[in-house]
Amino acid sequence: MKGIDTPQYDQVVLAGKKIAIVVTRWNKFIVDKLLQAATEHLIANGIAESDIVTIMCPGAYEVPLMCQHVAASKKYDAIITLGAVIRGGTPHFEYVAGECSAGVMRVSLDTGLPIAFGVLTVDDEKQALDRCGVGEKSENKGEESAACVLEMLCAISSL
Repeated sequence: MKGIDTPQYDQVVLAGKKIAIVVTRWNKFIVDKLLQAATEHLIANGIAESDIVTIMCPGAYEVPLMCQHVAASKKYDAIITLGAVIRGGTPHFEYVAGECSAGVMRVSLDTGLPIAFGVLTVDDEKQALDRCGVGEKSENKGEESAACVLEMLCAISSL
């Protein structure tokens, strides 16, 4: 992973944790690669496949509301959000990306639930491909988002 080393997780803390992955339907060819990497990282680091639930929503604008309902269900210990908002020729990008980011943060702060923001906000398809492990760069923001929630679960449990 670029920019941060993968921490050593406390397997005792992570045992039995349930993770919801909220995934958008837009830009499926990118988002599927983020989801695959996130799921693989969770499983490789002690989260049982049966404790990972993927929840689809239409697009990035709807992600915060879906996270709010997931958090309210009290069934999950953390949430990973995955999607891709690619800039176009209109201001639509700014509205969608900004509201998605702010809404996810609000849900996390309001509920105290760790939520990783894995919704790509990029200028073009090439940047999106680079961030899902397909392009010239070998990083995957899905994997990084999974690492984020695992680290947060461990850090919060140590308080």
